[in-house]
Amino acid sequence: MLSVIAYIVPFLVIISLIVTFHELGHFSVARLFRTRVERFSVGFGKILLRKKDRHGVEWCLSALPLGGYVKFAGDENITSMMPSAEDLEASRIAITAREGAEAVKDYYHFKPLWQKFLIILAGPAANFVLAIALFSVITFAVGEQISRPTILSFLPGNVGESAGLKVGDTFVRVDGHEIRNSEDFIVLIALRAETPTPVEVERNHRIVSLTVTPKRALLNMPGRDNETIKGGVIGIAIGGDVISRPVNPWEALVIGNTKTWQVLDTNLTYISRIFTGKESGNQIGGIVGMAKTTGDATMAAAQVEAPLWQVIAGMVLTYLHLMAYISIAVGFLNLLPIPALDGGHLAFILWQGVTRKPVSAGFQNAAFRIAIVLVIGLMLFAFWNDINNIGLTKFIGGLFS
Repeated sequence: MLSVIAYIVPFLVIISLIVTFHELGHFSVARLFRTRVERFSVGFGKILLRKKDRHGVEWCLSALPLGGYVKFAGDENITSMMPSAEDLEASRIAITAREGAEAVKDYYHFKPLWQKFLIILAGPAANFVLAIALFSVITFAVGEQISRPTILSFLPGNVGESAGLKVGDTFVRVDGHEIRNSEDFIVLIALRAETPTPVEVERNHRIVSLTVTPKRALLNMPGRDNETIKGGVIGIAIGGDVISRPVNPWEALVIGNTKTWQVLDTNLTYISRIFTGKESGNQIGGIVGMAKTTGDATMAAAQVEAPLWQVIAGMVLTYLHLMAYISIAVGFLNLLPIPALDGGHLAFILWQGVTRKPVSAGFQNAAFRIAIVLVIGLMLFAFWNDINNIGLTKFIGGLFS
């Protein structure tokens, strides 16, 4: 029972905080432009708790804690899709009759396009701001860890020796990306399986440029031996002295920005490799994978033999790291030009800005239905990857073999 709680509860808390911050992005910019907000809900479904503030905003806690929404006054539903010209005019007449002509400008659908664009963009932007803040806080708390990977030895079947690498080489850049620690190196190589990749190494105080083609193989994921994640490897053992230095708040903020962009760049690189046929997409994960990662981190932290305050501090830092990574993923996902997501709204607003004509309600409804199918399909695909990557399908198959 305790293990189930360790896997589910921390994940639900983390995802709820991330989604709440995302929605606060929409809400804050909407209020900045004096937009009337009818409801701010943490979660979907049945409303469990509600309280209305002096501005008329109903703050709610709903039953399903895997999302949330901001509902603007005048919206027929929480998707905030553009109403037709006829519905918009009918709404204008109704508002004018009920509250006066001056009140019309307070409603979202009557705001200037640039304000609507910024209101929608503020949600994903809040996710990236949250990630930057979290990485910055972590860096300021523990300092910057610098450990450029040095080749200690070559493993059987390696592809490094034939590429000209030698024991003692220290990696400086991979495909133009600066290497500051072993994690940077592992991620960059893992994303370039079967792709000729330029690398720069420091050898005898000189920079040597080479090209290596990582082979596709199982990745060594510490603490996750039951997973079947494959990526690029070159068959080397790496190490190096770890240099830890304290940083001031400004340096921490710069590192937080850099780290956020690196994670986003990793996501973009992987997606682009899927579309170019270099990756199958089997590493795209979903809720199950995120919950397992959170649970594994909780269990690992709980098993550390140390004073309680150190265990709690380590667990908090781990959760903050996970929140930053998941927040970036949520922000990135919401920017995709899918009508059910923020990116779809932004695409419709841009279209209206260019053509001077709103997207027809019929097209929006059709696109929204297609988008729902696509989102559900993506969720099922991610779920299948999750249960494959944790070895569950192999386990179930073994029961019947």
